[in-house]
Amino acid sequence: MSLVLLSTTHRVAPGLLTWRAWRALQDCRVLTSTADHPQLPYLREAGVAVETVEPDARAVVGAARSRDVVWLAAPDGDADLTARIGELVVEDPLDVEIVHGSYDLPGARLLDVVAVMERLRRECPWDREQTHQSLIPYLVEETYETADAVESGDFAALREELGDVLMQVAFHSVVAAERGADGFTIDDVAAGIVDKLIRRHPHVFAEVDVSGAAEVEVNWDAIKKAEKGDRPLLAGVPSSQPALLEAAQLVRRARKGGVPEELFADYAARTSPAEAAERELRAWSSRFRAKVEEWESQYRG
Repeated sequence: MSLVLLSTTHRVAPGLLTWRAWRALQDCRVLTSTADHPQLPYLREAGVAVETVEPDARAVVGAARSRDVVWLAAPDGDADLTARIGELVVEDPLDVEIVHGSYDLPGARLLDVVAVMERLRRECPWDREQTHQSLIPYLVEETYETADAVESGDFAALREELGDVLMQVAFHSVVAAERGADGFTIDDVAAGIVDKLIRRHPHVFAEVDVSGAAEVEVNWDAIKKAEKGDRPLLAGVPSSQPALLEAAQLVRRARKGGVPEELFADYAARTSPAEAAERELRAWSSRFRAKVEEWESQYRG
């Protein structure tokens, strides 16, 4: 006799199980403690009888000593029950096998991000009040924090900051989905970037040869220009970014487009004082950080 501990993931559609899982379900007595387990309708449709019982490790092990049993674990895995079963079979051996009925694919946890954000939007007062406009400062702040993490080489911090940026993407998508006809979902966002990446990488997804990274950039710009049509040269340069960054991007775009140098001949003269002022303010910020850290160590240590 034996006991099969069958786990599944809620990130894969119910009923999509491995062949090993279906064989075990059809050949054994099937038990679960989850009366509303998402797999149950599909198991019943396949003619598999499932008994709902209390999550009693001793009773489950006892049942498996008289007949082959499959324990259909709850979506959360039934970790405590599994641990107790492990203790019992160490004391009195029984063949126990863990079978994964379904597996998470790479990126599957992104589904959890979407589910959590949708729940927060429904149930959290603060999250319900947010709009695209109110979320702007957080998106900008998280982006800068991500840049800092990259510069610091702290990969643990980078992972966390990328998660915060991802949350902002999910948040904006949830807000947008509420608009109805003119809204969009996170699937629309993902579809848009996937389509764009495929179009702009014909050397990967089509039969185009390139000599190196430089030619990839040339092709990207050409494809982008064809997609955007006759848009103004400076279209798409965000005016909400800091003035120095905006000016640099405008000039870079102008040079790339062949704009005569005399049209921005005063660029250096205009930006030099601003750059000096920024350096001075950044130095002040550095000194201020040090003072606050010193104060914090003295009064909060």
